[in-house]
Amino acid sequence: MTEPTRAPDDVMYTVQDHIATILLNRPHRRNALNWNAYAQLEAALKAASVDPEVRCVIVSGADPAFCSGDDVLEIMAGPKSFAATQSAATIVTFQPTPAAMAALECEKPMIAAVNGAAIGWGMELALFADIRIASDKARFSEMFIKRGLVCDVGGFYRLPAIVGPAKAAELLFTGDIIDAAEAARIGLVSEVVPHEALMDRARALATRIAANPPLALRFMKAGLQKSAYGDPREIGAWAISTIRRLMETEDHKEGVASFLEKREPVFNGR
Repeated sequence: MTEPTRAPDDVMYTVQDHIATILLNRPHRRNALNWNAYAQLEAALKAASVDPEVRCVIVSGADPAFCSGDDVLEIMAGPKSFAATQSAATIVTFQPTPAAMAALECEKPMIAAVNGAAIGWGMELALFADIRIASDKARFSEMFIKRGLVCDVGGFYRLPAIVGPAKAAELLFTGDIIDAAEAARIGLVSEVVPHEALMDRARALATRIAANPPLALRFMKAGLQKSAYGDPREIGAWAISTIRRLMETEDHKEGVASFLEKREPVFNGR
């Protein structure tokens, strides 16, 4: 009998000592997310949220990157890209919001151990965490504007609360890349550590968190969510509908083409 085809482990999920570790595992693509990786990330986040043995979650990437965002070849230029789909139902099926909502609704404290580039949706993923620790090799960018798009719910919902509205506007409007030191200066990350010490530092913090009573931890996180951020669903719905519209523009297509062709884009406002 032929064995069924198994999807590759684009996301690794392990649990040890009450700590779930979610590791993006596409280093050959700098952990850029394709549809399979998005689905596995969503499943891992949901598993961590409901597992009574899990008290804290660490999200990181296989070196050399944390997450370089969407896989441009598969998501923006491939046969299942937003631009290649026509119906609203198809677009709702093939988009990152389910993974975003799984991250936002995870009931366990979450630490992002940012080991390298966190670009586009990779930065969004870091923003979904409650605590961000960066290696000295980390880089951050809300690159969406460079592709003629808007950010997902993380940039609109989390970033202004974390770094302030003016700094959030600067990062979103420019798409600039900032290094780990600047990320610490503006409060985007809690601390910067040497690259080789990152996972040990994240695990040490997760261990201290996991030593506390699980029910109180869950309600502590829920209280922080309510006080700091409010309800993300409305902004998330607006963001995905705007992304859908922008995916049909000439400027978005030019942003993708210029990236693939390694040249400067020429935008025309259409």
